[in-house]
Amino acid sequence: MTTAILELKGITKDYELGNTTVHALRGVDLTIQKGEFTALMGPSGSGKSTLLNIIGCLDRPTAGEFLLEGTPIGSKDFDDLAEIRNRKIGFIFQSFNLIPVLNVTENVEFPCLIARQKLPRAEIAKRAREASEAVGLGPFLKHRPDELSGGQRQRVAIARALVTRPDLVLADEPTANLDSETSEQIIALMLELNRTRGVTFLFSTHDHRVVKHARRVVNIGDGRIVEGSADGSPEAPGAVLQAVAR
Repeated sequence: MTTAILELKGITKDYELGNTTVHALRGVDLTIQKGEFTALMGPSGSGKSTLLNIIGCLDRPTAGEFLLEGTPIGSKDFDDLAEIRNRKIGFIFQSFNLIPVLNVTENVEFPCLIARQKLPRAEIAKRAREASEAVGLGPFLKHRPDELSGGQRQRVAIARALVTRPDLVLADEPTANLDSETSEQIIALMLELNRTRGVTFLFSTHDHRVVKHARRVVNIGDGRIVEGSADGSPEAPGAVLQAVAR
């Protein structure tokens, strides 16, 4: 039996720009099940990043209901949202967002160090080492970001996303700044982590070379899900599931 990690029901997001209202999301319904490896695909301006920001508790919807592991998120205050982001959600950004003065180990440890509920220092070091080794960074633990290639930096970002052992990892265009070969390697790594560790991935992309590896594809355009599955039904790898958002 599958378990829903997140459920979105009628999610809208509006922005006011002067006298104009921008409708970034228009009634999005989406369910992500535990263990999925899902690509959110659409052109620039389609609403991908806005949707990921809401799922990642970095922004609030204008209307609609958001459940994370069955718990309503809408009533959570700033501190509660920060704790949810730290404990339950890992983030991988297209620009890596590493701290340049810190080495690989220190960057990977960082989410644990700023957590509200502090882990013992030895446990933090153990988790950072295990996450770094899982993504192939064992020989580079003392290197700083400017001593690493783009692909290696993204591996640091993946290890950092995993170190808190989150229920869900969100990746916003994780291969946008990488060449084709490195992009394939990063997606293969994420797939391996999904297969061997059960990590749930939801990543946005507009690159067809990347999306072919997804086990499920949800297409978004003009703030609506226009093609894809809203209920998280399991399918074969690479399948594009058909549905229409309301």
